[in-house]
Amino acid sequence: MEKTYDLTAIGESLIDVIARYDRERGGVSMEGNPGGAPLNVLAAAGKLGMSTAFIGKLSSDAFGRCLMDTIDACGISREGIVLTDSELTTLAMVTLDKDGDRSFSFYRNGTADVMLESSEIDRSVIDRSRILHFGSVSMTTEPARSATLDAARYARERGITVSYDPNLRERLWGSLEEAKSVILRGMELADIVKVSEEELYFLTGADDIRTGGEILLSSYGIKILAVTLGSHGAAFFGAGGFAQKPTYDKVKTIDTTGAGDAFWGAFLYCILKSCKRPEELDMGELEDFLDFSNAAGSLSTTIKGAIPSLPDVDAIEKLRA
Repeated sequence: MEKTYDLTAIGESLIDVIARYDRERGGVSMEGNPGGAPLNVLAAAGKLGMSTAFIGKLSSDAFGRCLMDTIDACGISREGIVLTDSELTTLAMVTLDKDGDRSFSFYRNGTADVMLESSEIDRSVIDRSRILHFGSVSMTTEPARSATLDAARYARERGITVSYDPNLRERLWGSLEEAKSVILRGMELADIVKVSEEELYFLTGADDIRTGGEILLSSYGIKILAVTLGSHGAAFFGAGGFAQKPTYDKVKTIDTTGAGDAFWGAFLYCILKSCKRPEELDMGELEDFLDFSNAAGSLSTTIKGAIPSLPDVDAIEKLRA
C-alpha cells in the first residue's frame, strides 16, 4: 500500500500549563502551550520535513480548539482525529525549578484523550504510515489503554515499524507495579524504543545503562534502544553495539519541557530519511543520528514550551557545525 504518512502517532493531546509562584506578589502566574508527547514528536518530525498524522480524541472545548489549530499549524493530518462534545481537554500543570527541570500534576479524569475507543481508530491511517509511534501515558487507564495497544499490535502485524516512548508519569498510575506491567506490555510490540535513564532502571532493576539496555534488548527483541541522559546527552543500543554522545551544553537552558520529544522526533526523522529498516542501520549511521538528535533536544530547551521550541534542520546543523 502507498504510504501517505512518514510518521503517525497515537495518544494524548493536552495543554501544558507552566505555573510559577511569585512569593512577593503572593500569586501564581500560568502560561499554557499545546502539548502531549505524541503530538510533540509529530511536530518535531514535521518541523524537519516529515509528513505526519495524529490518531486520538480531542474535545471541542476552547482548549481542544487550540490543539486543533496547533495541529493544523504544524501540518499534522487530522484524518485520525475523533472530536467529542462530551469530555474536556486534559491539563498538565508543569512547575519548573531553578535549572528548568520539570514536575507534573495532571487534570485528567475522564478527559477526551483518555476516552479514545479502539473502535474509533481509523486503521487505514496506520496502513498508510511508515512508522507508528505511541507512549504509555495513553495506557494509564481504559479505554485508551486498549485502543493504544490495539493500534500498536495492528501496525506490528502489518510490518509497519513501531516506535515507543514509555514516558513514565508516576502520578497517572494506580501503582508503580501496574505501571511497570503495562509499560512492558507495550515493549513487546516495539521495534525502536526511547527511555530515560530513570525509566531504564525502573523497568529493568539494573543500576547501570549497559546492563539495563542489554536486559531490554534480550527480553523484547527491540532493534534500536535510545536512552536519554539529561545533561549528559544520550546513548543507544543497536545491532552493532553501544555508543554514547554528549549533549550540546553551549546552549542556555530555559525550559526542558518537550526536550525528549524533540530528541525522539529528530531521531525518527533520521531513520525515515535513511529509508532503511531499523535493523539495517550501522553504528556510524546511528552515532550520527544520535548526535543530530542531541542537538535538536538541546536547542528545544532554549525556548519556553514544547512545540514552540522545536528547531528546524538548519538550526540543528548550525549547532553541530
